[in-house]
Amino acid sequence: MSELTLTVMRLGFLAVLWLFVIVAVQVIRSDLFGTRVTQRAVRRGDDRSRPPQQRQQDRPAPRHQPQNNRQRRGAPTKLVVAEGSLAGTTVALQGQTITLGRAHDSTIVLDDDYASSRHARIYPDRDGQWIVEDLGSTNGTYLDRNRLTTPTPVPLGAPIRIGKTVIELRK
Repeated sequence: MSELTLTVMRLGFLAVLWLFVIVAVQVIRSDLFGTRVTQRAVRRGDDRSRPPQQRQQDRPAPRHQPQNNRQRRGAPTKLVVAEGSLAGTTVALQGQTITLGRAHDSTIVLDDDYASSRHARIYPDRDGQWIVEDLGSTNGTYLDRNRLTTPTPVPLGAPIRIGKTVIELRK
């Protein structure tokens, strides 16, 4: 073998070795410091400058609610984080699916070591009830101390536990 071939092989091996070291340091860093959770900005368009009547007329009707815009009596109106790092966070229930997990595109981003990236989802059914479903998480989703195996209706005020985070549906 020529001297040039040996030098190129040595440099290639050195480059692969440094690449391995850099990847190992990044993995250790993410394990020590966790993922960075960013706050979502609220979109503010021209919607605030118009009168409230026009804003309500332009909005489409929610998918899973009757067209008369009346909610069922006793139906929950918000999702509240009762315990965990996001305690006090409130999400208004407007008929949309709410995703929970560590992924940055989740509705509620959980900074919890026991949460999966796509951990669970909460969605309304056709009857106006809210359903919680575990999305194949490693540590499970619990409703009133019972581990969920199938999509389950959520009673008002029942605690939904994902790791150290507790979430409740409230009026």
